[in-house]
Amino acid sequence: MKYYKYFFITFFALLSSIVNSEENSSKFNVYSGMFDFSDIGKKSTLIGFQHQNEDLNRDTFLGNLSPITGALVTADSAAYVYTGVQAQYTLGKINFTPSFAPGLYSKGNGKDLGHVLEFKSELQISLDFFSSSQLGFSYNHLSNASLGTKNPGANSYMFNFFKSF
Repeated sequence: MKYYKYFFITFFALLSSIVNSEENSSKFNVYSGMFDFSDIGKKSTLIGFQHQNEDLNRDTFLGNLSPITGALVTADSAAYVYTGVQAQYTLGKINFTPSFAPGLYSKGNGKDLGHVLEFKSELQISLDFFSSSQLGFSYNHLSNASLGTKNPGANSYMFNFFKSF
């Protein structure tokens, strides 16, 4: 339960800094879903948030890339804090957003993923609803790339709400 306290303190500190900024260049993603849904014995609900500074977007040969930073916590007190990069591809009102983010994982009372350093690969699909809001669905996989003595991985899905400020 202590991870929830840290999660919400970080969440509200980040949210207040974004809302108080003078420019509208931040995208905030709040999500909830099922952590490690493919492992019946260790699956757990999760809640998380992610921040993207749109001023740091860059057009590259891979598409539009931008840095992301976020955190998630599960009902079993497992926590993952990450920073990485995402690409965004748009087809009309539909957005495809693959991302890669290394981060630090604490198992709490949840699944032991074998190492503190884990790598998150994710694919989000979202739909533009209003000029500054989106709804979406995402799937990710956490893995330690065999850095630890074991590497069971975790597959998760989330429902996302995006808001630009």
